[in-house]
Amino acid sequence: MPSKNTSRLAALTVAAVCSTVSAVVLTSPAHADAIRIHDIQGTTRTSPLAGQPVTDVAGVVTGVRTYGSSKGFWIQDTAPDDDPATSEGVFVFTGSAPKAAVGDAVRVSGTVSEYVPGGTSSGNQSLTEITKPVVTVVSSGNALPAATVIDAKSVPAAYAPPGDPAANGSVNALPLRPSQYALDLYESLEGMNVQIGSSRVVTASDAYAELWVTVKPHEHPTRRGGTVYGSYDSQNTGRLQVQSLGTAAGFPKANVGDTLAGTTEGPLDYNQFGGYTLVARGLGTLDKGGLERETTRKQKSGELAVATYNVQNLDPGDATFDAHAAAIVNHLQSPDIVSLEEIQDNNGAKDDGTVAADVTVNKLIDAIVAAGGPRYDWRSIDPVNDKDGGEPGGNIRQVFLYNPERVSFTDRAGGDATTPVGVTRTDGRAALTASPGRIDPADTAWKSSRKPLAGEFVFHGRTVFVIANHFASKGGDQGLTAQYQPPARSSETQRHAQADAVNGFVKEILAAQNDADVVTLGDINDFEFSGTAQRLEDGGVLWSAIKSLPKSERYTYDYQGNSQVLDQILISPSIRGDDDFAYDSVHVNSEFNDQISDHDPQVLRFRP
Repeated sequence: MPSKNTSRLAALTVAAVCSTVSAVVLTSPAHADAIRIHDIQGTTRTSPLAGQPVTDVAGVVTGVRTYGSSKGFWIQDTAPDDDPATSEGVFVFTGSAPKAAVGDAVRVSGTVSEYVPGGTSSGNQSLTEITKPVVTVVSSGNALPAATVIDAKSVPAAYAPPGDPAANGSVNALPLRPSQYALDLYESLEGMNVQIGSSRVVTASDAYAELWVTVKPHEHPTRRGGTVYGSYDSQNTGRLQVQSLGTAAGFPKANVGDTLAGTTEGPLDYNQFGGYTLVARGLGTLDKGGLERETTRKQKSGELAVATYNVQNLDPGDATFDAHAAAIVNHLQSPDIVSLEEIQDNNGAKDDGTVAADVTVNKLIDAIVAAGGPRYDWRSIDPVNDKDGGEPGGNIRQVFLYNPERVSFTDRAGGDATTPVGVTRTDGRAALTASPGRIDPADTAWKSSRKPLAGEFVFHGRTVFVIANHFASKGGDQGLTAQYQPPARSSETQRHAQADAVNGFVKEILAAQNDADVVTLGDINDFEFSGTAQRLEDGGVLWSAIKSLPKSERYTYDYQGNSQVLDQILISPSIRGDDDFAYDSVHVNSEFNDQISDHDPQVLRFRP
């Protein structure tokens, strides 16, 4: 996937909604028949009054946002109705720094709007707002409405209702059933003052003063404190994003497994970066869980150790070389072969036609030596400029590092950016027509995406075929909190085609030599239970070895409170059949707020 920071920075340039300003006016109280907040919110996800003017809507200010493109404040009615489906809170969008203060009793006149964070093409739900407001402050210093508690008892086990087929799967017009579905519960609390008690952190703090907790500590826990995402049909309903209404400087630097202790309270918002979010007016305190970075065991003399590691757009100007080197040497124990993903060219994102990456790779190799590791040799193929996707100008590609004291590379001329590698049979054994070579680079499956890199290695006299991959990202998929349920996964169409191509190539190798050792690995950008993985495994020619781990350890990436698999190492029957392999997902990045990559590396050890 593209880095979360890159995606976030791009999205933050989009304004929240039409530019408006707030006027504060002292006038007479509202009329007795004034519209109330629960009338605006209604019993579905969209307001029955959308697009209509409202006058003198009463409420107490529960939170004020003075930063970003969505400035405004939340108000809540102090006289709620008895319908649990109707929210009593709403966001008032001012567009400029609001003049209201927490505790103010106000009357708001304006227009009811439905704003879709990320735009309608995102498929996100909408946020009900009052826009173009005229605000009357009636009094100040009022007590806030009691916060609604969100906890394991209140959040239903079912995640979302199935969408209406007549509305292309949208849930927008469906009546809210907050006692039956988690997303309905959260929607029924949209804009209201809510609170959570002590809750375990399941995604570390990021640069935007946000983290994720779970209010259901027993829901699919990892052994290190996260929450496993193990199926499209088994959503983690207790996940909740927490942001701060204060300064980013004061936000806790939390890792997975820490606890946000005590009470965290504030309005419940909805945004494009994870959906329902507790925007904390008051944060709990951070209790550290003491999570440490993992270290895998060293391979034995007769074991070949093969790893995959996404180093997140590494280029010569980065400050992370020493940290990546330390991870490879100290935590991965210097694997014999390392497939690197997201190695950028020699000047990074500068788009001037440069495609060579020797400066980048050799800088990493030198850092590995300085960290006490071996002097790796390397093989790769430079891409055609700006044809493999990723950060424009960066020309990311896969690179093989290998320890020449333990393993040799079989060089066979002919491989370049546009020539497809093939398979031949020589003396009863499979061989690549070029090593290294790229798998069918002209196939439309690889348009604006990284082409697989295939190479032959020899360990203790035995040939091992390694295929390094970096499949298309999940960009463009609808979020788990989308208005469409289940959400569409449009990006997987390309990954399915990529998986078919790689699977077909492996079948060619095994047709030439049925006991060939083939390792297919990299950033697959999809889950071990996904259709992409099923296509890679088609015909039994490959098997995702992360499935050898207990379910609580199957993750390589942590996103929006879900510990999930994106990076995989798949093995051929000759490796799996011996049942003499060891697999480790080495958690050194994804669970930490000071990560150097958003991916955890994977290591496979086996005896060819």
